[in-house]
Amino acid sequence: MSACSALLNSRVAGGCCRLWRGVPRPVVHFRSASVAERGAGRSDEELWEAASYLPFSGARIGSFFQERPVLKNPFLEDALLRGYLRRHLPQEAAFSDLCAFGERVSKEVDVWGRECEVTPPQLVHFDPWGRRVDHIETSPAWKRMKDLSAQEGLVAIGYERPFGEWSRVYQMCKLYIYSPSSGLYTCPLAMTDGAAKVIQSVGVSWPVDEAYSRLTTRQPERFWTSGQWMTERQGGSDVARGTETVAVPQTDGSYKLHGFKWFTSATDADMTLTLARIQDRTGATTPGSRGLSLFYAEVSRDEDGLLKGIEVQRLKDKLGTRQMPTAELLLDGLPAHRLSEVGRGVASIANMLTITRIHNSISAAAAMRRVVQLAGDYATRRTAFGKLLKDHPLHMQTLARMEVETRGAFLLVMDACRLLGREESGMATQLDTNLLRLLTPVVKLYTGKQAVAVVSEGLESFGGQGYIEDTGLPGLLRDAQVLSIWEGTTNVLSLDVLRCVARSSGLVLHAYFTHTKSLLAGASSVSSLAPAVKALDRALSELQDFVQVAASRGPAYLELGARDLAYSLARIYAGALLIDHACWKGASPSDTYAALRWCEQDLCPVANKQARGCYDPNTPALDAALVYDRPTQD
Repeated sequence: MSACSALLNSRVAGGCCRLWRGVPRPVVHFRSASVAERGAGRSDEELWEAASYLPFSGARIGSFFQERPVLKNPFLEDALLRGYLRRHLPQEAAFSDLCAFGERVSKEVDVWGRECEVTPPQLVHFDPWGRRVDHIETSPAWKRMKDLSAQEGLVAIGYERPFGEWSRVYQMCKLYIYSPSSGLYTCPLAMTDGAAKVIQSVGVSWPVDEAYSRLTTRQPERFWTSGQWMTERQGGSDVARGTETVAVPQTDGSYKLHGFKWFTSATDADMTLTLARIQDRTGATTPGSRGLSLFYAEVSRDEDGLLKGIEVQRLKDKLGTRQMPTAELLLDGLPAHRLSEVGRGVASIANMLTITRIHNSISAAAAMRRVVQLAGDYATRRTAFGKLLKDHPLHMQTLARMEVETRGAFLLVMDACRLLGREESGMATQLDTNLLRLLTPVVKLYTGKQAVAVVSEGLESFGGQGYIEDTGLPGLLRDAQVLSIWEGTTNVLSLDVLRCVARSSGLVLHAYFTHTKSLLAGASSVSSLAPAVKALDRALSELQDFVQVAASRGPAYLELGARDLAYSLARIYAGALLIDHACWKGASPSDTYAALRWCEQDLCPVANKQARGCYDPNTPALDAALVYDRPTQD
């Protein structure tokens, strides 16, 4: 290296871009040259003088660096969240806590979440001397998330009920702020909340009284999280046919579990709830859902540091949610206690599914809100084609569409939380109970699909940077994909909607239509909302017509329309909630505009597809022929 080159590199390392401050940039002409030609006939001084004017010389970086999007306080930045709470929970204590928590999330917790992403859990099977230990090592940030969750009462609030029937709304608003920065710690919190709900429903007594106390405490040193070990190799949602784990009765009334759990989320939890079949003295078990009972087990180690009755086979290599350990487990004599009545295991987890599905929906709405907030901030910092992105009408139209989807999702989830809070506080009417039963699967399936679409669109708004891992943005999309899968896929939940309609003899639909019409009633005299109200009224009428026609057809007809029916229920109800919110005295012009924009879409796809014959008897055969169409051999 010549003296000139060494000096040049030294100057560049110190920041060559500073040379241009206040100095007019000369025109520089470039031409191809061989190594030998570059210095021919020129002194080191001349080379240095020429190089000092090259903006990419040496460092090859240049002087421009794009500003990154900034995460601001997610509570203060969310107009709909604050408006919703001003309307339904105008408590200073709630506002003050959420504001302070939002500040902590943006300034501190979000960094922990990123640490969880870049330092995923590792499984250590053996110690240095060959003994099997099965240690799941997580990042320090993951452990801090656990302490934070206890301190902030992210589970406890739902059981302390500081705001009565609105306590669940308050709790879920806090999780909504936290979720995108949590490093997926909201997943173990969902299962912890679900476990506490099950224990509460079966009775807080031995052997689970201590566990309940730990699941719902605010003391970090006592706080426990719970796993949810249901999925086995034969099936996910089909636990009735897919569960092979057996429970062997012990003389003291406890059990030992033997089986293979194929998918156990948050495997580093302190306890778990799981399903198993009780063996009789001959080793026989009862098949189907009637043979399943619910069991409680603690995850502990013996005096030698070995897991009691558990072998961790491997950690799952997942598309997203890499921050959280998910494992395959061999249960080999895991000590357990039966929680449910014999054969009532599936029925006993119904409450847990309500809780975890609402948590899933909160995470979906939160993911949408986060990407919209970041994209909006970035649009004020990024210049393209001579002006900021926020000054490009087409770009703002795209962000506005994302905002409308996010608002619809938020109000859907909050209404499910409202109904849950009324039920838990003993204030629910029969209509509330029926509506909650219908909305839980509808809200979960719809927001899960919305989240993937909105977050994907959000990444596109960052251009190429949205595709670069170290920005942290791609993780939002990878993590969103699980939301339409965990706790029931879209099709599974669509069929669950049909089941709850059938088991209630249509009462859940009666509750739906009654409440939706009551939401629209308050807007009948608001002229600015007239187009939206008209569209909703028409969609409701079409939906009622579909239900009447479908009731006269066979089960296969309804099954084909199940997915579109669920989408129709979600879109119409979200539209009614947006209209209702736009009518209250504190509503803003943006609330009205969002309601109008929402109601421009196809609100009742099931009616439109019915009219086109999509559910006719010949459709399944045609669908199968299309999917498996193969070229014929000549």
